[in-house]
Amino acid sequence: QVQLVESGGGLVQAGGSLRLSCAASGTISSIGDMGWYRQAPGKQRELVAGITGGGRTNYEDSVKGRFTVSRDYAKNAVYLQMNSLKPEDTAVYFCNANILARQSGGTTYYNNYWGQGTQVTVSS
Repeated sequence: QVQLVESGGGLVQAGGSLRLSCAASGTISSIGDMGWYRQAPGKQRELVAGITGGGRTNYEDSVKGRFTVSRDYAKNAVYLQMNSLKPEDTAVYFCNANILARQSGGTTYYNNYWGQGTQVTVSS
């Protein structure tokens, strides 16, 4: 069983900072691309920031220069440092990862996983 567990959301004033963490656990063989998505009420889920297995990053235009995505390969973790937060950043943030998992019998399977989501609220 593989799961992603997020932490670090909360309530912050505009201009403040938060750091989201996401750790993958289970019978993991390797992890490819990881990323953070968000979904605001009444809106579609959107990619905020992604990081490839090789460490290349990409960002949604509205967060460039304010958010930084990073990962810790040893801990199977991905992070999102969010600075200069704005009310429009308010959303549920989800961790996502492509994971090669091991199963009984020694076989592996590649699948896409989501975390449970963590609420980020930015007050004006």
